[in-house]
Amino acid sequence: MTAVAAVTASAEVSFGLPGGALVAGEWQTGGLTAEVTDPHDGAPVGWVAGNDAADVDAAVRAAARALTEPWPLWQRREALEEAARLVRDEAAWLAGIIHTEGSKTVVEAEQEVRRCAETLRLSAAASTVLRGEVLEFDDSDRGAGKRGWFVREPLGVVAAITPFNDPLNLVAHKVGPALLAGNAVVVKPAEATPHSALALAAVLLRAGVPAARIAVVCGGGETGHALVTHPGVAAVSFTGGPATAARIAAEAGPKKLLMELGGNNPVIVCGDADLDAAADAIVRGAFGCAGQNCLSVQRVYADASIHEGLLTRITAGARALKVGPKTDRATDVGPMISEAEAARVEAWVGAALAGGARAHTGARRDGAYYHPTVLTDVPPDADVLVREVFGPVVTVVPVASTAAAVAAANSAPAMQTGVFTGVLDDALSIADRLHAGAVVVNGTSDVRIDSMPFGGFKGSGIGREGVRFAVEAMSEPKSTIIIAASQHQSTVKRTQ
Repeated sequence: MTAVAAVTASAEVSFGLPGGALVAGEWQTGGLTAEVTDPHDGAPVGWVAGNDAADVDAAVRAAARALTEPWPLWQRREALEEAARLVRDEAAWLAGIIHTEGSKTVVEAEQEVRRCAETLRLSAAASTVLRGEVLEFDDSDRGAGKRGWFVREPLGVVAAITPFNDPLNLVAHKVGPALLAGNAVVVKPAEATPHSALALAAVLLRAGVPAARIAVVCGGGETGHALVTHPGVAAVSFTGGPATAARIAAEAGPKKLLMELGGNNPVIVCGDADLDAAADAIVRGAFGCAGQNCLSVQRVYADASIHEGLLTRITAGARALKVGPKTDRATDVGPMISEAEAARVEAWVGAALAGGARAHTGARRDGAYYHPTVLTDVPPDADVLVREVFGPVVTVVPVASTAAAVAAANSAPAMQTGVFTGVLDDALSIADRLHAGAVVVNGTSDVRIDSMPFGGFKGSGIGREGVRFAVEAMSEPKSTIIIAASQHQSTVKRTQ
């Protein structure tokens, strides 16, 4: 039976899901009080639970109990492989949920479903990370008579707090590695897009993940606070903004923290670059998903000799994008996640314009839609230049030298950066000087392969995602040491 066919009789449950929260292995089907709306027009599309601290406590305690039941690695691997297959089978259903409750277009939603299946497949394939090693005691004079090894064991219960912008695949990036490593996971999805996480949980249970090893609690800040401060939680994996990350770090106590916090991502375009290729990549990287992407291009530093030519091409590309309904396959840029977020971007751009910036296109809002915007002459302290916009806005800045471009690129925390040049030595020299989690040569910051280590420096996060790296982060080495009987006897003789 497909998930579409498995529609519960409860009128409160949305999208053919079995419930509006998953707590202690049980789906909640009644009393769903949290409304979810379509950002296109604010119309309600479904209801989920508004889970409180008691629900969180029940979910964490059940998850901890589930850890006492054996679930061998081969079964974990097979469950994730089956989940990847089911995601592919249910692609239309899952994509429909993503683009209905979120801000992605139908095409972007379909792309995310494919990535989710890939993330789960890669999670299953990462089982080799859990191999241990023999301990080299012979390398120390104190190691005589000792033999040992270590294996990697799970942390325990992992709290996964996920954002709205990739509501399926970013859940998979936390849940897949956590489960493969042997943990249990309690997910708190973004309030705007909870159904996507619930749908993935339903798929994982069908694939063979034991009940209570996966839970989904829905709610806002109070729910998140109850989860990250719960003494039964061993680790918190969070994707979101730095302000929320700071609160989590202050509240969570002595827990392992893994955080992906986005960034203000730059691209450097050198004087010898292919301007058509650079402009096309910048337009796609700046305005895809309405700019609501932690890898979105926000700052472009162009050599002064090619600045005008590049600006003309970027502006033309932005003007050619179609802004419209998410369900139209011809749409390039859909709504932002809410009218309030679009109004925030409008205010930031307005402040930059008031300070002397120039808008070459865009700088216009229609409800939750903000039109792709290209700016120049932005004041150096403007929010659109120094903070993460998380909206469809890009600033193009002329620079006199490569050294100036690198210094400007490094002036704000960035997840990733891009460099366009035809000279390999220049590309490598620039890459060595950029302080970011990845440098993409002849591409923009907006490149992620789900198997790569993913994260940034400075204020962009703590630790790395990217499946096998997350598996390692969500497990710890446990050593076993055997001391030979003859060693004990020698010790006794020396003390007599």
